[in-house]
Amino acid sequence: MDRADFVQLLGQLACLTSRQRTQVRHALDKPVGTPASILASLLPGPCACPHCQAPAGQLRPWGRSHGLARIRCQACGKTSNALTGTPLAHLRKREQWLCYGQALIEALSVREAAQRCGVASTTAFRWRHRFLAAASSHRAAHEGGIVEADETFFHQSCKGQRHLQRRARRRGQPAPHWERVAVLVVRDRSGHSADFKLQKVDAPHVAAVLAPLVDKDAVLCTDGARLYKTVARALGLTHRAINVQRHIRVVDGAFHIQNVNAYDSRLKAWMRRFHGVATKYLENYLGWRRMLERYRQDISPGACLREAIGRAQFQHLMPT
Repeated sequence: MDRADFVQLLGQLACLTSRQRTQVRHALDKPVGTPASILASLLPGPCACPHCQAPAGQLRPWGRSHGLARIRCQACGKTSNALTGTPLAHLRKREQWLCYGQALIEALSVREAAQRCGVASTTAFRWRHRFLAAASSHRAAHEGGIVEADETFFHQSCKGQRHLQRRARRRGQPAPHWERVAVLVVRDRSGHSADFKLQKVDAPHVAAVLAPLVDKDAVLCTDGARLYKTVARALGLTHRAINVQRHIRVVDGAFHIQNVNAYDSRLKAWMRRFHGVATKYLENYLGWRRMLERYRQDISPGACLREAIGRAQFQHLMPT
């Protein structure tokens, strides 16, 4: 563009409305290029052979196929690309993946995401759980300092199942306590988060998930439930119990569980938009929320793609 035209264009920006400025900002934030070239630039290559797990030094360029660069492993002789062995392998309409990544950021429903991306609702549903399959395992591997833990509960949902092990309930009907699914949420003061769907809320199951997660020199802050005292004694952790039933919120000015309770509140409020999540997919939705919390304002469709193929930039937080 000519310099004079560019200066004239800048002068016209002051005449734009707030909505028009937002549209211009979104247009400038979009990557330049065809959808295929943009997608290829956002997908990092594998750090090892997807077939024989040979190191990256054994991988050599081997042309291109379907818009993606191919590589050949010198150890096993097999070829692959950036999607081989990932949940997104063999999915079609890749030109819409960035649009679907934005739908995940906005937490759109299946029908809304399908309408925005121009695909069928069944395709949007399949993409949702393919995109979230790897993200569901992306949680903090270690937490230290002051670590808060608390459980939250979701109603057991058999949505989509044709054969139930119990009598069907009407929508909105309260469920008995034995049909609730417990989720243990663990957060430290650095913002590292991990949550686990528990088979049973007892000391053995809680200890099994806390043992590899919480550092030995950490201080475990929980409510006054006895099972946490048992777990802390078994794991050799320093334990501070907060008696919330007596309206005690903070002990010694530093020990509380308000951080994890706030996360539980945000999680529950965010989940309401889906009007009930099938229990078999609950871990995918927990990973979805962790992804949004982890990136916050820095999240982008490209980050969602890297999460979906398991090659996000935060892998130092995950177990190897």
